[in-house]
Amino acid sequence: MNEINPGDIQKMQEFEVMKKNLIRKLMTKDAVERMGRIRLVKPELAEQLELYLIQLYQSGEIKGMIDDKQLRGLLDVLTAKKQFKIRR
Repeated sequence: MNEINPGDIQKMQEFEVMKKNLIRKLMTKDAVERMGRIRLVKPELAEQLELYLIQLYQSGEIKGMIDDKQLRGLLDVLTAKKQFKIRR
């Protein structure tokens, strides 16, 4: 019985608008363009990156605007592969 209320839909839409406005405010034009390309190829990664940027902003760790180079650095952090050592 997973019913979706119209109020829930409205809240989700408002959150998406707020998120989009905040992301555009935090990033340079080049970074916004890169984010758009990421969204086309890997939408789940773009969503994860946006939420990470919002967390950084809310915690006060973002000073100034995020440029393309900084965005690539954040992508490296999010997509870092974990190394596993197998002992035998």
